[in-house]
Amino acid sequence: MFEASRVVVVGAGIGGLTAAVELARRGVDVTVIERAAHVGGKMRQVPIQGRAIDSGPTVLTLRNVFDEVFQAAGEKLNEHLTLDRMDLLARHAWTDGSVLDLYSDIDRSADAIGKFAGSREAYGYRRFCQYARTIHEMVEGPFLMGEKPNMLSVVKAFSTIGVGALMKMDGVRTLWASLGDFFQDPRLLQLFGRYATYCGSSPFAAPATLNVIAHVEREGVWTVRGGMAQLAIALSKLAIKMGATIKTNTHVSEVLVHQGRASGIKLATGEVIHAGAVVLNADSGALPAGLFGKSVKRAVKTPGPRSLSAITWSCLATTKGLPLVRHNVCFSNNYPLEFKELFDKRTPPSSPTVYICAQDRNDSGFAPETSLHRNENGAQADSSSERLLLLINAPAKGDEHTFSTSEIRQCEAAMKEVLMRCGLSITPTAEPVVTTPTDFARMFPATGGALYGAVSHGMTSPFSRPAARSEMPGLYLTGGSVHPGAGVPMVAQSGRLAAQALFQDLVSISRSRVGVMAGGMSMR
Repeated sequence: MFEASRVVVVGAGIGGLTAAVELARRGVDVTVIERAAHVGGKMRQVPIQGRAIDSGPTVLTLRNVFDEVFQAAGEKLNEHLTLDRMDLLARHAWTDGSVLDLYSDIDRSADAIGKFAGSREAYGYRRFCQYARTIHEMVEGPFLMGEKPNMLSVVKAFSTIGVGALMKMDGVRTLWASLGDFFQDPRLLQLFGRYATYCGSSPFAAPATLNVIAHVEREGVWTVRGGMAQLAIALSKLAIKMGATIKTNTHVSEVLVHQGRASGIKLATGEVIHAGAVVLNADSGALPAGLFGKSVKRAVKTPGPRSLSAITWSCLATTKGLPLVRHNVCFSNNYPLEFKELFDKRTPPSSPTVYICAQDRNDSGFAPETSLHRNENGAQADSSSERLLLLINAPAKGDEHTFSTSEIRQCEAAMKEVLMRCGLSITPTAEPVVTTPTDFARMFPATGGALYGAVSHGMTSPFSRPAARSEMPGLYLTGGSVHPGAGVPMVAQSGRLAAQALFQDLVSISRSRVGVMAGGMSMR
């Protein structure tokens, strides 16, 4: 059976929800199937004593991607969510006791860097900002927001923007090597090298093109009132308003194939849902791993080496010492060793860099009373503690190694040692919820706990991610493991690309199969 106008989206992460919105607003009959109890995928919250703690992505960048999604559906993003723009991007601390704040405003950051490391480094920062901006200008249109780059698109880029412009993308050098053009202070090298970890990679192996992330962050970072999960909820409500159906707690066991193309799905219950196309919002490695059946194992190539995973502590706690703001980073004192342990030895770092998201804090560091004194249900909450997410990087080997209690305690001790040397003491007031690569591997099959798809190492890494169209006709891909990559807005963009490709193909199919459905697409 072939249902030309029906599409099944497997997975209600940000990519799947965005694809559902884009298709439903075009009149396609969309059903979203999610095996978890809630939508959002990696955008998860952990409740402790009735207080929800963001334990996945913690900020929103490239807001315009979501503005466009809502606008195309006839809605406004700010009527569905309350977003607060951050002026203070992050507070950075080192084990020597030094502290540096970075801001969205270049002048404020340059002034802070000048006081921190001298006028030469402040001048280097200004040059770095222009360099990162140039990279963004070069990659945004032809690569980030367009279809997956290939040799043809690169050749086309040569003819349209020129060889000189392509060289400005700086894809040959490593990110770490490029930073030496702007900074000499080892702490600043460490700070700006950290942007490679935003896509789960090492600054010593990732291409310098990833310096674009620093520009994207400086251009705008927003927090979402009620937590990042509200973004997923808003997208799901928009999809339903456009006519989509969303089913949670429903497991897909197989993608069905008929006459050489994806023709629907089979649920774990045995129920079959026929469709003209399937959008898979899961790690692309799940296909060659056989998790969706033998018929689609060759729909994509086996992905390359994995990106990083993490060990996280979601907790309620009190703090002393280093004044926290919303986003904080405490750096280890041996960055090369940290990444050697992560990627070469495949062990958690002996001295990890620690990210702390203090979710009851704002730019000035003070906790809004409504956040501290009310829980998610509006009831009175304990005002002596605040919501924290602590994160260290870890190797993505959760499918081959179970992180034991003793290992977790060892990692926690190493983390606390770094925090103490940076001047910060954290005391939990309730038992933290710890998530390891083993847990992430269980939540996101075929990943080993990798949170960003394949690792972005080497100049050819942008070519290694699958495109929206898989090798199986009728099967489309979205998520952080496919082009254009990891990160909330990039995943949303992958959903848009999948919907665009699918809709074009469905229209073509319905025109060529007049007998399937008279009149072609069923438009609302």
